[in-house]
Amino acid sequence: MELELEVMEQDSEFVDRIVQDCELYGEAPYKACFDRMKFTNVTMRGARMRKSEFTDVIFERCDLSNADFQDAIFHRVVFKDCKLIGMDLSSGMLRNASFIDCHAEYAVFRMINAKRVRLHGGTFAYGDFFNSNLTEFYLEETRLDQAQFSQTKLSGIDLSSCEFDSLGATLPELRGCIISPLQAAAFAGQLGMVVKR
Repeated sequence: MELELEVMEQDSEFVDRIVQDCELYGEAPYKACFDRMKFTNVTMRGARMRKSEFTDVIFERCDLSNADFQDAIFHRVVFKDCKLIGMDLSSGMLRNASFIDCHAEYAVFRMINAKRVRLHGGTFAYGDFFNSNLTEFYLEETRLDQAQFSQTKLSGIDLSSCEFDSLGATLPELRGCIISPLQAAAFAGQLGMVVKR
């Protein structure tokens, strides 16, 4: 089943709904609100949902690849086993959000304001976290290879269980982050140092 986002009324609110086994496409109304909803096995590839607000929403086994969520707000949201390749959350806000076993290569989190966010498992390789504010940001067993953290402070963030060969970050951005001994050797190489064995 296919549903067109344009058919929703302006400033629409969608509350207490289950959406499953369908495809949503097009552009949602400006500032659409989704409250207490569950999306299961829903495809939203390339959908445009800018400035939308999601509260108490679960996305499970959904495909949001290349979806545009710029300036969107997410409160108490869970993404579980979702495909988020190239999804754009630029300039958005995440509060109490979890990404569990998601495939989010090339996802864009530029200038995002994130607080109490957990990335567990899955991959965010080549992700873009440029100039983001990450507070109480937890990374657990997540693949981050070549993710970009330019102008994003990683102080206090624990990367020790994550997998990566390199990160796009400079020494000031890395200062205070928590890493494993093996990762320390990788960072030394990234900074031009030679590790003698």
